[in-house]
Amino acid sequence: MKSISREIDKDASGSVNLIPETAEDMWHAYNIIAVGDTLRGSTFRKVQQESSTGTSSSSRVRLTLTLAIEAIEFDTQACMLRVKGRNIAENQHVKMGAYHTIDLELNRKFSLGKTYWDSITLERVDMACDPTQHADIAAVIMQEGVAHVCLVTPAMTLVRAKIETNIPRKRKGHCDQHTKGLNKFYDQIVQAVLRHVNFDVVKCVLIASPGFVKDQFYEYMFQTALKMDYKQLLDNKPKFVLVHSSSGFKHSLKEVLSDPTITAKLADTKAAGEVKSLDLFYTVLQNDPARAFYGLKHVQHANAAQAIETLLVSDELFRSQKVSERKEFVALVESVKENGGEVKIFSSLHVSGEQLGQLTGVAAILRFPMPEISDDEVSSDED
Repeated sequence: MKSISREIDKDASGSVNLIPETAEDMWHAYNIIAVGDTLRGSTFRKVQQESSTGTSSSSRVRLTLTLAIEAIEFDTQACMLRVKGRNIAENQHVKMGAYHTIDLELNRKFSLGKTYWDSITLERVDMACDPTQHADIAAVIMQEGVAHVCLVTPAMTLVRAKIETNIPRKRKGHCDQHTKGLNKFYDQIVQAVLRHVNFDVVKCVLIASPGFVKDQFYEYMFQTALKMDYKQLLDNKPKFVLVHSSSGFKHSLKEVLSDPTITAKLADTKAAGEVKSLDLFYTVLQNDPARAFYGLKHVQHANAAQAIETLLVSDELFRSQKVSERKEFVALVESVKENGGEVKIFSSLHVSGEQLGQLTGVAAILRFPMPEISDDEVSSDED
């Protein structure tokens, strides 16, 4: 998603101009747009025209409309987003107050206005517009003298750094120049990894090359990390995976990612992280039920006592048509973050999100047991 401009006032009202660039961006847009918002975008309208002789003809005209949104439809298979509402701006072809639909199109700008932009929606806009925020996999594709540092998002591959260095050949009895050239090349790659890989987001870093280049680089990188005390690398050593590739160019990444032997190692990406959290919740619910709450009222009680360690919440709840309901969930998420808890927002399109939806869409793993709240709730329900 490309952000063109953002005009949000101090009272959190305002508008954002966006251009969806991939099918995945349509899913983000669906989670950002809500009933009651205003959307300005281009659409087609069939216009009847009558000539001076009395004959009529119709033609399709592209026009820009501003709608007060009343309904939103999203086709998960085709990744198509349709918005329906009343026209609220003067237009020569469409009357004020007349119903119309706008189909959001890839690479076509739309403007979204809200009376209140909450932190969850703005976070979603930032995540959609900054691909590095959701790039689960990083990769260093290399061969001697050429390397590409890439970030792999669910929708695209971004080359963050391209490193090319002339490395002198080995000569009998004169290997110093070759070793110096190689070390300089490796240094540049290490710096590119430190600069471009956000280890808080990235779950796995692939190092791929033909032959033993990857093994030599891996060894050199961690020797340098020990010498220079690069804690960022040392703390994340288990995230590095060595893989074979046919060359050091970007196109080799496809064969690396489709290699069945490493798909299991790549399992801990965002979607798998959600599954892991949900599995942990079920385990805690089974073994220590006083530390696992679900349902909005129970979770709010736990949050009031600052007991929530991990909050699991479905993105479906933020699409509620009731503004008061949406605000309630946004307030809960913000409060948990302020109290030092971790928040996992599950996609309702993913199997883990569907499972969470069956548990009311909101659940929490607590820092300490709170049986008294559970008992109080049960007794009040019985009363």
